[in-house]
Amino acid sequence: MILDGDNLRHGLCADLGFSLEDRAENIRRAGEVAKLMAESGLVVISSLISPLCKERDAVRSSCHASGLNFSEVYIDAPIAACEKRDPRGLYQKARKGEIKGFTGIDSPYEAPQKADLVLHTANEKVEESVGRLLEHVLGLVQLKEVDRTSAGGPGGQI
Repeated sequence: MILDGDNLRHGLCADLGFSLEDRAENIRRAGEVAKLMAESGLVVISSLISPLCKERDAVRSSCHASGLNFSEVYIDAPIAACEKRDPRGLYQKARKGEIKGFTGIDSPYEAPQKADLVLHTANEKVEESVGRLLEHVLGLVQLKEVDRTSAGGPGGQI
């Protein structure tokens, strides 16, 4: 299951803004939903901008306390690369002051100090980053070889 931060903000987190307090609550809620899904046997990838270490560490601790794996994947992309890839023009709007509290522009971002996987997307092809992420996730879930093959290993596709 993939939990996308933008999609969560359309429903579960629609009442939250982008203050640091609201961002912390957004991450907490996403973490709780991911835990519920993981407890039911799903592999969950949460795609969120989580700007502060303390929120990421809190979700990690909560998962570990429940006996669940947690892996922090840091998509390490310089601001220039993010701006170049921005299909909605949000960075440009933030630079013009039309959007306030934008992560990396006028709101802080703390890079992870202990990420379990770092993807350098400015230097890697998309396929390379996805392959590394898949390898990492498959290592966490410890699938049997027959399952690994059907999940995208040799001869399999995702």
